[in-house]
Amino acid sequence: MHPFRSAVEAGDHEAMEALLADDVVFTSPVTFRPYPGKALTAAILRGVSRVFEDFRYIREITGADGRDHALVFTARVGDREITGCDFLHTDDQGLIDDFMVMVRPLSGAEALAAAMGAQFPRIRAEASEASEASGTA
Repeated sequence: MHPFRSAVEAGDHEAMEALLADDVVFTSPVTFRPYPGKALTAAILRGVSRVFEDFRYIREITGADGRDHALVFTARVGDREITGCDFLHTDDQGLIDDFMVMVRPLSGAEALAAAMGAQFPRIRAEASEASEASGTA
């Protein structure tokens, strides 16, 4: 089992963040531009944990080189059921440097976009605080 999956299933946000490279790039299923950096990605992951209900991983696929991982999940946002996948790539140190999420169906993606949009002021504030605390702002 990938350590990120273990951290998510344990609800351990510190362990999730520790697995992110400083230069990680997060690609959202509902926005065009990617989000760079550990502080912002960690804040987005915390926001997602507040939005998703009944989240569970149902499958894990690892690439031949062991650096690419697909973690298939199901969740609910309000009354919408979602199936999605976290695509992770790890760097030479085993840290996640590329994190892309895809979800279906469209109605679930729309519900996720609305719920995460409502979270984004808090996400930005959390990321800003974390960057200032680590001296990377």
